[in-house]
Amino acid sequence: MESAMSYSLFAAEDEFVIEAESSLTDRYQTTVPETVRRALKLTKRDRIHYKVKSTGEVVMERAVPDSEEDPAFGPFLDFLARDIEQHPRDIRSFSPDFLQRVQSLTKDVEIDLDAELSPDDE
Repeated sequence: MESAMSYSLFAAEDEFVIEAESSLTDRYQTTVPETVRRALKLTKRDRIHYKVKSTGEVVMERAVPDSEEDPAFGPFLDFLARDIEQHPRDIRSFSPDFLQRVQSLTKDVEIDLDAELSPDDE
């Protein structure tokens, strides 16, 4: 299902304002209108931060991550490092048969993480 969008530009109270509108899909997803993406300098995989005020007004802004790293990633790596240090004999490589099996299952699979979602994926 495509998102219907419209927008308008005007000056209000000495500031430049962009108004945009889009619709929700059946899965509550929407497309950020191009004018808003440009204004917020959004690119693929960027995160968006929303503030909902008591008046019902929503402020959407480009999220500024504290760090690019997942908050669970660092502690997980620390856990792995401690485990490897405490139990070095438990480290084993994959068998050649296992690696060959994985490679045979994935050899013709192409993945483009930057590709647009198909309508079926919405």
